[in-house]
Amino acid sequence: MEPVVYVNGKFTPRSQASVSVFDRGYLYGDGVFEGIRRYGRRIFRLDQHLERLYRGAKTIALEIPLSFDELKEVIVETVRRNGLSDCYIRVIVSRGVGDLGLNPCVCRKPTVVVIADTIALYPAEVYETGLNVITCVTRRSPVSATNPEVKSLNYLNNILARAEVGRAGAHEGLMMNQEGYVVEATGDNVFIWRGGRLITPPAYAGILEGITRQVVIELASDMDLPLWEAMLTTHQIYSADECFLTGTAAEVVPVVTVDGRAIGDGKSGPVTKRLMARFKEVTATEGVPVG
Repeated sequence: MEPVVYVNGKFTPRSQASVSVFDRGYLYGDGVFEGIRRYGRRIFRLDQHLERLYRGAKTIALEIPLSFDELKEVIVETVRRNGLSDCYIRVIVSRGVGDLGLNPCVCRKPTVVVIADTIALYPAEVYETGLNVITCVTRRSPVSATNPEVKSLNYLNNILARAEVGRAGAHEGLMMNQEGYVVEATGDNVFIWRGGRLITPPAYAGILEGITRQVVIELASDMDLPLWEAMLTTHQIYSADECFLTGTAAEVVPVVTVDGRAIGDGKSGPVTKRLMARFKEVTATEGVPVG
């Protein structure tokens, strides 16, 4: 049976699902989105993802036409209808159909799309062997411009950095803010283990506060791992004992080299491995059930 996509109140076969070429999401990247995971029979951290979606929409003055509970039920039903036990869910809300001008006030009704599909960001062996990472020339958008805390449809900043990664033949790239501090990867948050504590950049550095990032922070507390939210320099990353990235699609994945420099002994470290194992345990037991 062909997969279905939810588009503005209707479940439509994937091959027929469409939005207008005058939709602001297509024309200008004017909207917000979330990527969510289903593990087994449960949708992981669904409420937290939706809370972030609604916060981002509020920041860009976009009113989502469904209530929190209504959208939650749409997501559950989309997953149920597609019958995928492990999948990636994309929720997209644009400002809707407008004209070719910039004025957002001409848009009468936002567009809501929910997709459930499979995803594999990295090959399975990378979770054993680790990522080779570069630092990108492209800087992260400043908080005073397009705030990275809003997960907007305009991802050109990240895409330009990701293109650098591809040209370099690396797995991922670290992005710096305008002051030269490392803030996150092109699609993930970054952690290091250095001097007996976990360190990750704070929200005010100019990051998207990832849901998986928050899970790792909670796990670190449960495991009595000291954690410090602080600005990170490339020197601190190069000289770290361990480094790993976190994200909904990536989960928790080790980094073994940055700009050709081995991190620690060049292998996935013990703290990273412990957090990876605990993350797997959490995703196996926590989440909104889907019948």
